[in-house]
Amino acid sequence: MVAHCATRPSPQCGMALGQLGGAVSRVAPDATAFNHRNVRYDFISAGVCADPAPATACIQWAREFWEAMQPFSTGGVYVNYLGQEADEGAERVQAAYGPAKYARLVALKNTYDPTNFFRLNQNIKPTV
Repeated sequence: MVAHCATRPSPQCGMALGQLGGAVSRVAPDATAFNHRNVRYDFISAGVCADPAPATACIQWAREFWEAMQPFSTGGVYVNYLGQEADEGAERVQAAYGPAKYARLVALKNTYDPTNFFRLNQNIKPTV
């Protein structure tokens, strides 16, 4: 992590490593839609720049950092860290919840939002 951060193309590029556990892990796994109550850390790589000139390099840096961390990852993702569905894909939204929780959310969507009015960000599409 330190070595990769030393190569950042912009001073705004960086990473965050948050410690989980504690209260997060004391909630039953099926009590809420959040799917990663057993993990110990949360990782974010961020390719940010104030000037548009290095944007491509910043994005590449963040993606390479993310890939370099995958051997240490559970493969899970926190839904609020996902980009737009067009960039991430519907599979990533589903992966954030896991199959059982995603099915429960689709059932709720079918009941309370069958027209998909609330469809921005990480959308769960109704099936009705």
